[in-house]
Amino acid sequence: MKALLVLEDGTVYEGVSTGLPGTTWGEVVFNTSMSGYQEMLTDPSYKGQILTFTYPLIGNYGINKEDFESAKVQVEGIIAREICQTPSNWRLTKTLPKFLEENKVVGIEGIDTRALTRHLRTRGVMMGIISTEKTQEELKEMLKTLPNYSEIDFVQKVSTTKAYEWIDEQGVKLEKELAEIKLPPSPYNVVVIDYGLKYNILRLLVLFGCKVKVVPCTTSAAEILEMRPDGIILSPGPGDPERLDYAVGTIKELIPKVPLMGICLGHQLMGRAFGGKTYKLKFGHRGANHPVKDLNTNQIQITSQNHGYAVDADSIEDKGLKISHLNLNDGTVEGMEHKELPIFSVQYHPEVSPGPKDSFHLLERFLNLMKNNSPRTS
Repeated sequence: MKALLVLEDGTVYEGVSTGLPGTTWGEVVFNTSMSGYQEMLTDPSYKGQILTFTYPLIGNYGINKEDFESAKVQVEGIIAREICQTPSNWRLTKTLPKFLEENKVVGIEGIDTRALTRHLRTRGVMMGIISTEKTQEELKEMLKTLPNYSEIDFVQKVSTTKAYEWIDEQGVKLEKELAEIKLPPSPYNVVVIDYGLKYNILRLLVLFGCKVKVVPCTTSAAEILEMRPDGIILSPGPGDPERLDYAVGTIKELIPKVPLMGICLGHQLMGRAFGGKTYKLKFGHRGANHPVKDLNTNQIQITSQNHGYAVDADSIEDKGLKISHLNLNDGTVEGMEHKELPIFSVQYHPEVSPGPKDSFHLLERFLNLMKNNSPRTS
C-alpha cells in the first residue's frame, strides 16, 4: 500500500505502508544506532515524535520479551529504508512488522532515510505526517493546523498515574560482575520521579542493591520526602523542559534535602531548578556512539543519547553548579555537578550502557552519595 511522508517545509517522500494503515503526525527525528529498535520504539522520550532509522535494515532480530523499555510503543510513527520480514534470533517471539501492526503503529518504508536525515540535519527537525489515506495537498493543509511539538506537555502523557515499587518480573539477567561494584550491606531506598523513565534504569538500580519506588511526575516534594528516600533520581522523558514548571518547583524543594541524580530530561530540569536555561538543538542527539569527555578525569566515554534540548552553559555559571561533561561533537553540556551539595546530572543515558559499561560508574557514584549523605543516616 502506498504511503506518503510530508514535512512542514513542504518536502514529500513516497514509500509503502508498514504497520497499520492510517495517518499519524509528530516531530520527525532520526536515530543513528545500528540496533536497539525495540528499545527505541518503547522509549517514552519518543512520545510525540516520528522516528527515522538511519540504519538501512531494521527488524532483522525480531521482537523479544526482555527488551521493552516501557509497557507499550511510545513513538507516533516510524520511517525506515527496509524492514526485515524474516528475522532470525533465538529470543524472538514475533516479527517487527507483526509487532507494529498489533500495536497500531503507522509507518512508512522504502524511502531514502539517509537523504531524509541529511535534510533534517540541514533544515532542523520539524513536524511531519505519515498517511496512507490522504493526498499531499490535504496533508500539507493539516500540518498548518497541528500544534508544534514544543507546545505540548508530553511528560504527563507518559508518566505513571500512581506510585509503585519496582519488581523486575521479567527476570532480566544482568551479570553483577559486569558492573564491578560492591553492593551495599542493606538496600538503599531510591525514589525515581517518572518523567518518562526507561525500565532499565529500574533494573540497574535493583542490580546495584537498591529498593526502588517510582512516583508520578506531579508528586509533591513533601510526599516524596515522606517516603524517606536515601536518594532521588530525576528520570529522562519527552518534550520541552521549559513547559515543566511544576517539575522544576518540586526539584527546588528537594535540592537541599537529599542526594539527587538527573538523567537527560532530569538533567535539564535540574539545570532549570538552579536558575539555568535550556534551548532546543537543531536536530538533537539520538544514537549510541556519542563521545563525551569527563572533565574530572579527562576520559572519553561512548554514550547513548536521545534528546532534543540542552542546558545553556553560560546560564549556570554562577548558580553553584560546574560543568562536568562535554559533548565532543558540538561542545554542549553533557553533565553538571554541584560544588557543595550531593547532586549531579548527565545529559546522556548511563542505563543504556552501549560500551557496554562505560557509564556504570555514574550509578556507583550515586550509590556513594547515598552512603555518605542519606538523610536517614545523617
